[in-house]
Amino acid sequence: MPFQFVYSRKDFVTDVHRSSENGLEMAHPPVEFDTTIQTGWTSRMDKGLFRYHLGDLQTRILPGQHGYVAQLNIQRGKERRKPQEILSIQQEFNAKQFNFNKINPEEIIFEMMKDCEGGNENGQLHEPCRMVVLVNVSPLEFGHCLFVPDPSHCFPQVLTRFAIQAGIESVLLSSDPGFRVGFNSLGAFASVNHLHLHGYYLNHELKIESMPVKLLVPEKGFYRMLDFPGGFLFYTESEQVEKVARDICRVTDFLVNGNVAHNLFFTRGCPPCDRIRKEEDHCSRRGVRIAVWPRISCFGAKEESAFNVALCELAGHLPFKNKKDYDDTTEKAVKDIIQRYLLSDAEFDTLEQQLTRNFMDF
Repeated sequence: MPFQFVYSRKDFVTDVHRSSENGLEMAHPPVEFDTTIQTGWTSRMDKGLFRYHLGDLQTRILPGQHGYVAQLNIQRGKERRKPQEILSIQQEFNAKQFNFNKINPEEIIFEMMKDCEGGNENGQLHEPCRMVVLVNVSPLEFGHCLFVPDPSHCFPQVLTRFAIQAGIESVLLSSDPGFRVGFNSLGAFASVNHLHLHGYYLNHELKIESMPVKLLVPEKGFYRMLDFPGGFLFYTESEQVEKVARDICRVTDFLVNGNVAHNLFFTRGCPPCDRIRKEEDHCSRRGVRIAVWPRISCFGAKEESAFNVALCELAGHLPFKNKKDYDDTTEKAVKDIIQRYLLSDAEFDTLEQQLTRNFMDF
């Protein structure tokens, strides 16, 4: 029986900051959530449960305004499981293909259960409340794990409100501003059609943590990111998680219904500019930024030789598959690759208008 990690709102960590020198400032010692993931992940690495041993990755910050974090991870490119054939963003779950009910049970680190303090809000009890956390046997970085909402339900890789809320809460449960969570839809380099999110630690600041934004719908806290790559942004602190998760799900449901592939990235970040009251807010990481990138769908597309454009690449973290590209790439080359997978300006503007109107009408 896996370890049961039971948490409540009281476990959310609110006093997280970055120093003005871009270092990490841990407000207090590591909390149970971090130590459970990190010790469980390390022990399974020591047992040889992974496809390869992940040591310290060669890392460099690319010169330029975006501060891309490039890492060399050749083994992941060679050893990871071959991605499933994906033909549609709404493709049904197929029990004959690999899924997370077929893993070695030893890969499970723990099960997350929220103590709902007298019941869930907004009828959330109709969705599963159990989140299984297991190691990703082809890791991107230290602590790389997968968050799988009750695997026995066999959900396809389409976000639910529960999955979004659990993703946000996982970031809030960590005292490390380097803990990130992300999601790839089908057609956006998801490799398994069984609902899951990624979580991992990256000990480098990303520009998305403080990227400027434009407020689109004040009542929903719905923003447009003003820097490359273009996308939408939500922000929440511990009190508004349920509401923000519901609003994000409204956006992702709209994208799925419109057959628009998408990636999400959840990270500690400063409040959006319209909510910053004083200089120290720029260093605050008490809340979570959730980026949503609509993008061009890739079905059976040839993979890039340097890196695939998925959740972490759009956020500015670039795991390279080979040393030549890692050594030689420039910020411009990275932007050129990413641009190939983004919607055109006209398509993005139309989508922004549709989503804004959708929120206004709700």
